[in-house]
Amino acid sequence: MAKDKKDGKKSKKSDTPFADALRAGPGTDISAIDPRSTPSFDGDKAAGQEALADLTEPVSELQERLFAESRSGGERSVLLVVQGMDTSGKGGIMRHVVGAVDPQGVEITSFKAPTAEEKKHPFLWRIRNALPSPGMIGVFDRSHYEDVLIVRVHDLVPRAQWSRRYGQINTFEEGVVDKGTTIIKVMLHVSKDEQKERLTERLERPDKHWKFNPGDIDEREHWDAYQEAYQAVIDKCSTDDAPWYVVPADRKWYARLAVMNLLKEHLEQLDPQWPKADFDVKEQQARLAES
Repeated sequence: MAKDKKDGKKSKKSDTPFADALRAGPGTDISAIDPRSTPSFDGDKAAGQEALADLTEPVSELQERLFAESRSGGERSVLLVVQGMDTSGKGGIMRHVVGAVDPQGVEITSFKAPTAEEKKHPFLWRIRNALPSPGMIGVFDRSHYEDVLIVRVHDLVPRAQWSRRYGQINTFEEGVVDKGTTIIKVMLHVSKDEQKERLTERLERPDKHWKFNPGDIDEREHWDAYQEAYQAVIDKCSTDDAPWYVVPADRKWYARLAVMNLLKEHLEQLDPQWPKADFDVKEQQARLAES
């Protein structure tokens, strides 16, 4: 535990699992969630960073157990879907959460605008091709939800077409779960003011210019439409099979801590086991000693 700098009190993780505190379902009003809040954690930034570091070893072990399980025929895997507005911290999640575990057991896919080849196929085609293999943690930086977010906001396809996609997504995710993949869907919930501050920093610092895209300012003009689109995603696609978790993201350190805890809690629920040796251990020890 760490002491809060303001009042000297020791801070600690709440008894409420992050998955319970952050789960959002139909009827959850995302506009009522404070983007600066820290559900399930009452510590400050320093305490949060310390807690995140402490999670690296247990999460890495759980990941290795999942990977090892697949080598003896296990079919289970995990898919972490990360969505959020520009500057919401998706890159930080990739570096500080996903980057904390063994890269051999992770498959990251960043979804951009569809290529000419991808446009020839149904919108879920490229998603199916990127699903994690058994034993792996798959990570989607953006995902199939772009096809009911940006597509909806900018009228890229007729309303009748994108409105059907919610049901198609639910059916698709149900099938993915049935085949042994645990889906963790995260919306990084950042405020419009915080986004402006982060974009301002990118413009003021030469070492951040590469991160800036003039189109980000254009997209801010559609802020309210994006919030409506995200609300529809929560209402229509947060299911028992694949619920959504809304992570307050104005505090980058908290968002990273929350996603790491979500990953840990889901892996703990899976409880992957080390596979038993398919050889006589003592015999091989004796052989090795004599070699």
